[in-house]
Amino acid sequence: LSSVEKLEIQQSNNNNNDNFFYKKHVQSSAKTTKKKMSGKGKGGRGEKKSTTTASAKAGLQFPVGRIRRYLRQGKYATRMGAGAPVYLAAVLEYLCAEILELAGNAARDNKKSRIVPRHITLAVKNDEELNKLLGGVTIASGGVLPNIHAVLLPKKSSK
Repeated sequence: LSSVEKLEIQQSNNNNNDNFFYKKHVQSSAKTTKKKMSGKGKGGRGEKKSTTTASAKAGLQFPVGRIRRYLRQGKYATRMGAGAPVYLAAVLEYLCAEILELAGNAARDNKKSRIVPRHITLAVKNDEELNKLLGGVTIASGGVLPNIHAVLLPKKSSK
């Protein structure tokens, strides 16, 4: 047999195996979903639909529903638009991603695989915009930027 024929046979075998596992899974899941209800039953409501979170709808990782709850409970305003928690979640997610990216670069520069508060401090203080945003923030165990004033350095002797 040529190498092309061997490859075709191998692919057909893989497809048969994939179909076998797929059919087996579908049959077993079909068996488990057909359970009889006792008592009143579902009252004609039909199958339960899977819920989609607001974060998934917005394509975000941050919890839109939780931020909505915090905005409501905080009583920042009497009324709140539907897009407000989505926008706030997107902004917070962007800021976190930016800080984590810069902190990861700082950790890599120090030959570390784990981000510690020192790396976050270095990332924030070395970035102009983040430094302005977080100027009055103290990060615990963060330390300070390495800096020696020019006056304190030893004078160069010219010979």
